Amino acid sequence: MGNSVLDDVFDNFVNGIRLFKDREVLRHDYIPDKLPHREDQIRLLGSTVAPVLKDARCSNIFIYGKTGTGKTAVAKYVLSHLESKAKEYGAQVKFCYINCRMTGSEYRVFASLSQSVGLSIPFTGLSVGEVFERFRSGLDQSRIIFIIVLDEVDSLIKDRGDAFMYELTRINETLHKSKVSIIGISNDLRLKEFLDPRVFSSLSEEELVFRPYDAGELRNILLERSKLAFQEGVLSDSALSISSALAAAEHGDARRALDLLRVAGEVAERQGAKAVTEEHVRQAEKHIEHNRVIEALKNLTLHSKLVLLSVYHLNKPSATTGEIYDVYNELCGEMGAGLLTQRRLGTLVNELDSMGLVNARVVSMGRYGRTKKIRLEISRGLIRDVFGGDNRFSQLLSYSPKITNKSSN
Repeated sequence: MGNSVLDDVFDNFVNGIRLFKDREVLRHDYIPDKLPHREDQIRLLGSTVAPVLKDARCSNIFIYGKTGTGKTAVAKYVLSHLESKAKEYGAQVKFCYINCRMTGSEYRVFASLSQSVGLSIPFTGLSVGEVFERFRSGLDQSRIIFIIVLDEVDSLIKDRGDAFMYELTRINETLHKSKVSIIGISNDLRLKEFLDPRVFSSLSEEELVFRPYDAGELRNILLERSKLAFQEGVLSDSALSISSALAAAEHGDARRALDLLRVAGEVAERQGAKAVTEEHVRQAEKHIEHNRVIEALKNLTLHSKLVLLSVYHLNKPSATTGEIYDVYNELCGEMGAGLLTQRRLGTLVNELDSMGLVNARVVSMGRYGRTKKIRLEISRGLIRDVFGGDNRFSQLLSYSPKITNKSSN
């Protein structure tokens, strides 16, 4: 009976105590029937898009706030209600929702837009300009008001620039029978800095800012959601409170709070517990944090990985930007990658610092001015695990920089 281990796992799962009624309710993409503490934003967005019911174009609107503040949920909620109203009034309105981080390129954005007006675009092979042109003429033929939601638009703009936004915000000037309105959603409050001022002013005819939830509001959100997600009496009060407190301390992120609850439930279930307790939430937090760091490490760009490896190789309680640059220089040589300037490296260090992967603090050296001391914030083992699984980087892990050999006499 080689399967007995698995038999146990599966039987326990089937016959064990069921804590969840419906765990899907705790996922990010679940849109609930009511959105607590977002009534004002719903009203505002609703009144901004209302003109399309009388076949008039509505203003472009720009929504921003940090992750987990309900931006996507509110936009989808308002638009699905608008859709049923439009049918009722016979208004010629169509929507297209695109997550720019998932879509990943201008080509794919325009291809998705084309599909939603009924054109099929080959997966590759055309220029971006050509796809845009086909979309434009296909759209004009449809005689509709087209509302485009570009979610996480910040990720695409930082990656690819804002030329595609320029095209989109100007599109109404060349349309005769159709009109376009854009709803842009950004997790980065500083997106203005990345955008051409002309694009920004035409994109943000109306602005909507979502502030983070406080602990009390998060508790209400979790309470509503947990009634649907868990069996009755399974979730302890303390687990609910601590999940809301942890997520509020982070930055009022409902998504994180829901994650904590879901993972805590899974931990409790695996342990065969009858209820989800505070201790399960604490374990869930460690688990999520660990996974978040691993994801973050995997998704770093080439040069950020090289900068992080340089700090790893210096292996001291505090390295200076200069020292890091010297090792980075060697690693780039090893890998045949082009060097970035020392100033650009400074920006990457700050970015790694804000992600919690390194700690960079400015230290005063008395009359010698100020310098930055940088140290690793995550375990060296974690870096070895993640980079060791990547062929390009595994040999750099065992590389021994000339610079450190000199200094460690």
